[in-house]
Amino acid sequence: MDHMTHEDNGQTFDGHAEHMLRTHRSHDLHAGHSVIMFRDKFWLSLALTIPVVFWSTDVQHWLGYTAPIFPGSKFIPPILGTVVFVYGGLVFICGAWGELADHRPGMMTLISLGIIAAFGTSLAATFGLFELDVWWELTSLVTVMLLGHWLEMRAISQARGALNALAALLPDTAERVKGADTESVPLSELRVGDIVLVRPGARVPADGTVVEGTADVDESTITGESKTVPKGAGSKVIAGTVASRGSLRVRVTAVGDQTALSGIMRLVATAQASGSCAQALADRAAAILFYVAVVAGAITFVYWWFSGDKEHALIRTATVFIIACPHALGLAIPLVIAISTSLGAQNGLLVKDDSRSNARAVWTSSSSIKPEP
Repeated sequence: MDHMTHEDNGQTFDGHAEHMLRTHRSHDLHAGHSVIMFRDKFWLSLALTIPVVFWSTDVQHWLGYTAPIFPGSKFIPPILGTVVFVYGGLVFICGAWGELADHRPGMMTLISLGIIAAFGTSLAATFGLFELDVWWELTSLVTVMLLGHWLEMRAISQARGALNALAALLPDTAERVKGADTESVPLSELRVGDIVLVRPGARVPADGTVVEGTADVDESTITGESKTVPKGAGSKVIAGTVASRGSLRVRVTAVGDQTALSGIMRLVATAQASGSCAQALADRAAAILFYVAVVAGAITFVYWWFSGDKEHALIRTATVFIIACPHALGLAIPLVIAISTSLGAQNGLLVKDDSRSNARAVWTSSSSIKPEP
């Protein structure tokens, strides 16, 4: 098939569908990043965030405890906070740069605005320029956002596992009938009109019509029907199904992109690649909130600056930017996507967008699509 490459006795879906998976959302600026990368960034940032929060003066005051004091203890929040900002926050800043380059500010831009404001304010406070020290806010913000994007990337990565599972339904080769003999050929060499032999227990290599033989065909991986279907001369068979208790000679009627399995794979790729309405709404909300935060911050700065309180003008402006960063929005939407995608895939349901009805469900056999752990 044109969209398949054979590796390690299996097939990996490639080409148009995989391209959609990598470029499926305009705001997804994590090209080249992996689920493992976000996972590692989250756990390390979380480990560094805990001591930052513990030694934070604000948190100590709120909870009524005193952290141990020793030489250098006051530098724990700024040092570890800077590490979290650079190590965990850089991915968001790079994403914001891409959004701004496309003139489409969104979640990444809003997150970057908050963490940059928190970092600048905390750094200035460390050097005695401000009173506002929010290292704990910076580290917790980066950690929460990394958790959200890790969950979202996990949900998206399930698409590759689903496509690989569908691709594995096809055999590597087919037995093409030549007169009284048969020859083993790659699927790419099959042509419409060829006669192929499907032995008991073998998978049908292409869509076709049975010209000779009888067999019970297991179509559960395509249709979801668990009961085998008897096939005889004149019956239609689908690529990827399994013949049992008999052999068939099948005249090929569709190969490559024209097979039913390829159509299902394209539907799966489109379903997994399309963003949900909730995600689109969150992106629009983030874009609006970004402009609101910038305008509110500018108004706050101008008001307090011309009121003669220049120090508080900077502090309050930074506070506006930090508060505007959507902790809940950045975590809740990816979490919903991860849970709904996982549960849907386990039950054979994939949901894609539709220009006419906003959303539609694509049903596939749960036995052929298993989400990655």
